[in-house]
Amino acid sequence: MDLMNGTQVTVFVFSGLTDDKKLLPFLLILFSLIYIISIVGNIGIIALVYNTSKLHSPMYYFLSVLSLIDVLYASIITPKMIFDLLLVNKVISFTGCALQFFFYSALAASETLLLSTMSYDRYVAICHPLHYMSIITTKICLCLVSVAFSIGFLQSSVQTSCTFSLQFCGSNLIDHFYCDVLPVLKLSCANTFYCNMITLCCVGIGTIIPFPTIIFSYMLILSTVFHMTSAEGRKKTFSTCSSHLICASVFYLAFFFNYLCPPFSVSSRQDKVASVFYAVVTPMLNPLVYTLRNQEIRRAIEKAMHNPTSADRVSSVIAHKLGTMLSLWKKKDTTCWSGGM
Repeated sequence: MDLMNGTQVTVFVFSGLTDDKKLLPFLLILFSLIYIISIVGNIGIIALVYNTSKLHSPMYYFLSVLSLIDVLYASIITPKMIFDLLLVNKVISFTGCALQFFFYSALAASETLLLSTMSYDRYVAICHPLHYMSIITTKICLCLVSVAFSIGFLQSSVQTSCTFSLQFCGSNLIDHFYCDVLPVLKLSCANTFYCNMITLCCVGIGTIIPFPTIIFSYMLILSTVFHMTSAEGRKKTFSTCSSHLICASVFYLAFFFNYLCPPFSVSSRQDKVASVFYAVVTPMLNPLVYTLRNQEIRRAIEKAMHNPTSADRVSSVIAHKLGTMLSLWKKKDTTCWSGGM
């Protein structure tokens, strides 16, 4: 879809996931299930941590914040993507596109920084257990989480203001299913060099700082584990760390493939598949991995299932959160997404 030169674009149109109409019912059911599992699983972890005194520790505080990010992160893209599967014209307003990208970028960067924070927490707990409570205090936890969110939203503000202050006077067809920075920049009729450099720097902040922190932390953790004489101690340590390591590995692999692969080496279809995994599937994996791999979480779930009062508290928290999200979703101005369609 092309517009006349000199006319600023007011709406964008997504190409969508696929043109194969036979796949649409399957994709609609699949992504609806993924979204429901993501929301219920992550809110369930938040409720479980909140209602279980044994989980009131820095490790699970960080986990509950990660689950909160995943709830918001999934809700930025997935509902719109599911709704678009039912439409022929997948339209989003200029403002709606900017808002989607802003929150998506902010939460993604916050998650990368939080994952590195969680690796530091595991390093202190395993390598300096006697000083753990004096190092990872409640104040430090709040500061680390605040820094992760602050950097995430700051870099997103810079990216969003740079990208959406450009002129868009040509095609308004985004070859994607959501407003990602690279497909949007391709549509600009202005010089995008500085915005590309800013994007590169912001992506670097999301990888160069957190990723080496995770690698270095786990190198020190492995060194400590291999010097343990107790096989039971090594097993418990691996059990504690494996959940976080799996979640971080999955997230970063998808992140690297999505943003750091050379553009000429990845087709549009491959890019969309990677984006689906990165933006839609990953928020579902975190609660599943922690439920399957973490013994404390499993025990807390079993206790909640066998304790009617505890189970009722958890289910009521989940129901309340889902009800709040549903009411907010219904009240949302649909013109922000549809551009008055």
